[in-house]
Amino acid sequence: MDVLEALLDGPRARGAFLLRALLDPPWSLRIEDEAPLTVLAVLRGEAWLTLDDQPPRHMETGQVAIVRGPGHYTVADAPETPPSVVVYPGGRCTSAADGRPLWDEWSLGVRTWGEDPAGDCVLLVGTYEGKSEASRPLITALPEVVLLSQEEAASPLLGVLEAEMQIEAPGQRALLDRLLDVLLISSLRTWFAARQDEGPGWFRAQHDRAVGPALALLHEDVAHPWTVEELASRVGVSRAVLARRFTALLGEPPMAYLSAWRLALAADLLVSSDATVAAIARQVGYGTPFSLSAAFKRVHGTSPQQYRLGSVSA
Repeated sequence: MDVLEALLDGPRARGAFLLRALLDPPWSLRIEDEAPLTVLAVLRGEAWLTLDDQPPRHMETGQVAIVRGPGHYTVADAPETPPSVVVYPGGRCTSAADGRPLWDEWSLGVRTWGEDPAGDCVLLVGTYEGKSEASRPLITALPEVVLLSQEEAASPLLGVLEAEMQIEAPGQRALLDRLLDVLLISSLRTWFAARQDEGPGWFRAQHDRAVGPALALLHEDVAHPWTVEELASRVGVSRAVLARRFTALLGEPPMAYLSAWRLALAADLLVSSDATVAAIARQVGYGTPFSLSAAFKRVHGTSPQQYRLGSVSA
């Protein structure tokens, strides 16, 4: 398992908010949903994406943008068009003029919404509403907007996803979640691959002949009782060489990286599963639930049980 694969395992769609918006000029959507990650794609027509205090970005048919939250932004037919709709968490939307709810009023069928069924612009919106500790290094390495060109985004995925969004069938929600995941992973992989020299340390580390294999070993078997000596032996370098190169690229020694990764995985498992703390401790490499709890509290300031309860009530 490479590092990008491991980090991408976190932002999985689980009942993601997925919508086709059919819009006719003039239109402007003010997005204030504060979602950690949103995928936008122009299926037909064009749009302008504007983050607060940033220049507008033009999007043409076939282009894909990934917006990192929780900041607010505007998507419109033109940069100067004032917002007519405000979108809040959970997909709730209201008129910017008088605050009246618009979800039912503008409903155009299955996962389709807008003022005009024949609108000039068709916009695909896929929103990841859940947070992932394991994916934090990936998310924080992204700019606020990842915008792929038509050539970079060229893929049959958009057409497949658009077609499936208009179908209601058993298991459809899970199918759409997986398709959205594939679109996200494909887009991010393409974006990072074109910017290898500018990528974060964990991305560049994959191409180091010692650190890359060491990272793969850690991610493949996080529960193994790793030591720097064993890692170095497995990748064919000395302990000192591995420790030095690992720290230079990732900003922390191998065992510190492993500890942080284990706790991030534990945090996500507490939220996404009903496994006991003891089971999670074994899964991420802690000998006892007490050792996991002690390490977890040092980092998160709360016990695993309290963390789980807080996430459920949030």
